[in-house]
Amino acid sequence: MLRNKNIILGVCGSIAAYKSAILVRLLIKAGANVKVILTADAANFITPLTLATLSKNPVYTKYFEEETGVWSNHVELGLWADYMIIAPASANTIGKMANGLCDNLLSAVYLSAKCPVFCAPAMDLDMWKHESTRANVQKLQEFGNMIVSPNSGELASGLHGEGRMAEPEEIIEFITGIIKKGLPLAGEKVMVTAGPTYEPIDPVRFVGNHSSGKMGFALADELARLGAEVTLISGPTVEKSTLQVNRIDVVTAAEMLEACKKIFPQSSIGVMSAAVADYTPAEVSSQKIKKKNEEFSVTLKKTTDILLTLGQLKTPQQILVGFALETNNEEENAVYKLRKKNLDLIVLNSLQDKGAGFKKDTNKITIFNRAEEKTTYELKSKAEVAKDICTEILKLFKA
Repeated sequence: MLRNKNIILGVCGSIAAYKSAILVRLLIKAGANVKVILTADAANFITPLTLATLSKNPVYTKYFEEETGVWSNHVELGLWADYMIIAPASANTIGKMANGLCDNLLSAVYLSAKCPVFCAPAMDLDMWKHESTRANVQKLQEFGNMIVSPNSGELASGLHGEGRMAEPEEIIEFITGIIKKGLPLAGEKVMVTAGPTYEPIDPVRFVGNHSSGKMGFALADELARLGAEVTLISGPTVEKSTLQVNRIDVVTAAEMLEACKKIFPQSSIGVMSAAVADYTPAEVSSQKIKKKNEEFSVTLKKTTDILLTLGQLKTPQQILVGFALETNNEEENAVYKLRKKNLDLIVLNSLQDKGAGFKKDTNKITIFNRAEEKTTYELKSKAEVAKDICTEILKLFKA
């Protein structure tokens, strides 16, 4: 959810400021770009050097640095951010935010920001319970800011109660949960297949194909980025998902079929990008076949057509997307497959197109919908192709 997002982290004067170092690490680990604004009081609890090292960016403390002559443009910082997090948020800063006061860089950036703002309060029990603090927090929520509620526990004063800043992991979970709720596929279960299948001849040999799984993994990541709960059923591949998906590893077409039959009935969308073997050896030797004869024959039998099976199981509420990799009569074969297998979309790519096909980082596709209307795309990275395919899926999902 946070990959490649620009995040401003505001750190206020509180003993909880030590947790901001952990929060920065978690944000960076999640793939975010982080810039930290430290108030003068916060610098008494944690050094700018610590946060600059962890964020890999300079830490902002003042409007103007006398020693370097550098001016910190609060408007530019506010517009740069996709999200703003203030953690710890002191009673003083919360009061400024609620009442439009602007006497330091952090409050100026807050007033300039156009992005969602999250506050994780940290203060003593009596301060948190005070009527003025409660009124200020209510104001912030009315403005659209989101509050990560403090925890109860032992406080710096020695009192025990509410006021401890939420743990960094809890803050990340809260923010990603809010982001996910606003995404178009939030709450939807999606199944994606990827990679090849390997059909064994004996313990060391198999019938397979050149699929790397790159396209399927790009699709799984993009669907997860759109908020879906993704189950990725993958044949043998070295590819890894960059986002959180539920991965099921299989080897053969039969194993992929069984996994799909189990997952698809609970899925809103099925995207079948795996290159499943059409044939499998009729007999599999339990021992390695020795190289004795000049010629060697393997009898093959058809595998069960997974896409056809799912097309027969599909309900009107489900969306099923297939792929067609062709070498000749491309569009005719793709449309035939669309009709025969009861698909909502079919993605055609051709081995005749330079830069498309197996093991490449790019692809060139044409998409046909159920009405057999086609949309042709230029050669793009597979990550961009995944976005194009998901755009077409969303059109059907919203219809």
